[in-house]
Amino acid sequence: MSYFKHESAYVDDNCQIGEGTKIWHFSHIMSGCVIGEGCNIGQNVVISPDVRLGRNVKIQNNVSVYTGVIAEDDVFMGPSMVFTNVINPRSHVSRKHEYRQTILRKGCSIGANATIVCGHEIGQYALIGAGTVVTHDVKPYALVMGNPARQTGWVSEWGCKLRFDESGIAVCPETGQKYELKDNQVQRIS
Repeated sequence: MSYFKHESAYVDDNCQIGEGTKIWHFSHIMSGCVIGEGCNIGQNVVISPDVRLGRNVKIQNNVSVYTGVIAEDDVFMGPSMVFTNVINPRSHVSRKHEYRQTILRKGCSIGANATIVCGHEIGQYALIGAGTVVTHDVKPYALVMGNPARQTGWVSEWGCKLRFDESGIAVCPETGQKYELKDNQVQRIS
């Protein structure tokens, strides 16, 4: 086995787990999951059937990653954050054929106790504040918070708030990387 699994964790058959991944106490990886290299699956995490995780995904304690979630590389899921996969769940109505896909793009981070309503895309390097309720798509590099989520700014790939000058250029204070804001979209330019 090229990954670590705590003795109290379960990994069902037909899963692909990448080299160097760590699966901690009381976690359960269900059938058909594909988990990339170097991931860290915290304590008491459930990953439902057929979930796809890229490389270096970090899932903190007490998170359930439901069928329909796709996380690209370098995604961070904070403690006790929540996903949904059906818009109108009912105990007496089976809606397994109605699961909606949620896509977490490369490098995005979701804060502790946030809720991501299914069927949305979180853009690359976006930062979802703790306790936020996401009910719509989130743009790349966007900083969102509140209930419902509202964009309050932009962040760099390192998670630093970006301050754009009059020409639409910002510099990450930690890395010196430059970003451009044009037509309400941010992209890294160096």
